[in-house]
Amino acid sequence: MKAKRVIFKSRGVVEVEDFEVDGPRPGYLLIKTVCSLISPGTETAFLMALPNTPGVFPQYPGYSNIGIVEDVGENVKDFERGDLVASATGHSSYVLVSKDDVLKVPEGLQAEEAAFFNLASIALQGARKGFIELGSSVVVVGQGLVGLLAMQFAALSGAFPLIAVDMISSRLKLSTKLGADYVVNSTEVDAIEEVMRLTDGQGADVVIEATGNPNAIPVALNMAGRLGRVVILGSPRGLSTVNFYMPIHRKGLIIIGAHNNVRPRYESLPHFWTAKDDMKLALKLMAKGKLKVRELISLKIPIERAPEAYRLIMERKKEILGVLLYY
Repeated sequence: MKAKRVIFKSRGVVEVEDFEVDGPRPGYLLIKTVCSLISPGTETAFLMALPNTPGVFPQYPGYSNIGIVEDVGENVKDFERGDLVASATGHSSYVLVSKDDVLKVPEGLQAEEAAFFNLASIALQGARKGFIELGSSVVVVGQGLVGLLAMQFAALSGAFPLIAVDMISSRLKLSTKLGADYVVNSTEVDAIEEVMRLTDGQGADVVIEATGNPNAIPVALNMAGRLGRVVILGSPRGLSTVNFYMPIHRKGLIIIGAHNNVRPRYESLPHFWTAKDDMKLALKLMAKGKLKVRELISLKIPIERAPEAYRLIMERKKEILGVLLYY
């Protein structure tokens, strides 16, 4: 069967190529994609071969795919043709996936909203690994897609006050709409001083760094209070310069790496859930309207125009959040 998929041919070069896809072998599903969500920070970093990315091409990007089951392999009992499902697979019109790596989309949840399931799962680690509880003061630095999702999870976990920090006023307006108690525009005020003021001079119990900018990490450390926790949720694309004495050693900070790979594979534990369990939870929260993602959709583009989608993300990164590819 003929199919189409996005390929990063070389640094900065995006194309859509044709390929052949076979029917499902035992234990697998053939899924016809409805839409897939571009992860703007990670995918453009890989496309441009930024620091801490493989820098090897070609690459086949994407890990947030929503589609309809078209064919079912032998030994598959929990899925049938016509099911709307989520899988952490690429930007491709058809995907073959093991039944163990597929989740049913809850009834009533639209495909374009469900497409946020994987980024939401990643963002959820900010709240889990920050050990947020009712009344924890929390700062989320960066209000891109992951930051806005992490901010909502912090709110659901009981964060108060919940402070969103960014350099873009339109994103901060959205932060307020989605649950932030206070917003701080770091181009208008000293963000560290403002966080201290909003936390009565104590600093935050938890700071979630969600920018991926290595220069933001020292800022996040200085926003945390005594015995606070700083969760590095964004993947830093370069080196950070930190004086460990004042911001870390003197305050007794705990710095937590929250890369998506640092998860248990088979069984969830307190504050340490598997990716699959977090994805299930994200889908359920979206279906119940507790996690809001429709406001995060900026563009819907057919797969044939994928090169344009990546160009727009990089050229208009201040105004664009979620970009969906349709098939």
